[in-house]
Amino acid sequence: MSSPIALQLYTLREALSEDFEGIMRQVAEIGFIGVEPWGGVMTDIAEKKKLYDALGLTVTSVHYQLPTGERKDEILEAMAQLDCNQLVLPYIDPNYFTSEDGIKVVADKLNEANEVGQVNGLTIHYHNHDFEFRPLNGGRPAYKYLVEQVDPAVKFQLDTYWIQVAGLDPAAVVKEMGSRSPMLHLKDGPADSREADMTALGTGAVDIPGIIAAGGDHTQWLFVELDRVATDMMTAVRESYAYLTSNGLARGR
Repeated sequence: MSSPIALQLYTLREALSEDFEGIMRQVAEIGFIGVEPWGGVMTDIAEKKKLYDALGLTVTSVHYQLPTGERKDEILEAMAQLDCNQLVLPYIDPNYFTSEDGIKVVADKLNEANEVGQVNGLTIHYHNHDFEFRPLNGGRPAYKYLVEQVDPAVKFQLDTYWIQVAGLDPAAVVKEMGSRSPMLHLKDGPADSREADMTALGTGAVDIPGIIAAGGDHTQWLFVELDRVATDMMTAVRESYAYLTSNGLARGR
């Protein structure tokens, strides 16, 4: 059976800031099974959870800060309120990935968070951009150093578009990571620079079917995530969902 589809809510951040409930109703109406909140919507969490539940939307995971330091208890409580046990670190300073010492700092942060997660029933994930896949030390991609240094319990939420922007084959990376990457983020577009506008899935340079096939049975969730498009964002979201479901690549409602 094909994997279920979720939407990373950052995709609709501008519309959500104006009419959260109305936009969420549209997301449910399109047919998405799950949603992935990010830090920008982590206010009034209990009320938002009631809305997600009422609309039949599963909170698959959350892009949020790691549950360490002064905010540890606050973050753990937020995850509990959402009844979600998958926490994803969505971004970290790219400068960490310019040296092996920097990558070790990132690994240490993830391992510390993983220890907290293990005690509190959370799985920690790392979400990439392009810089983690740039070559380091004679051509070896930087991400390989990170994979080697983090606890095997830490997962990798692969953003397949950014892997291609970095010059690697995203399907090959997905296949290589296997069960370490149970959630895949899908984007489309020219995939040749950080600045280029993205497009609805199926209309760009990314081999979406090849990526999904490479994930196989390891993929628990597929996510539509578009950072920016030159067209109407909600239209691009609808077209992306239609592309995935009409081609049997993913499962909606």
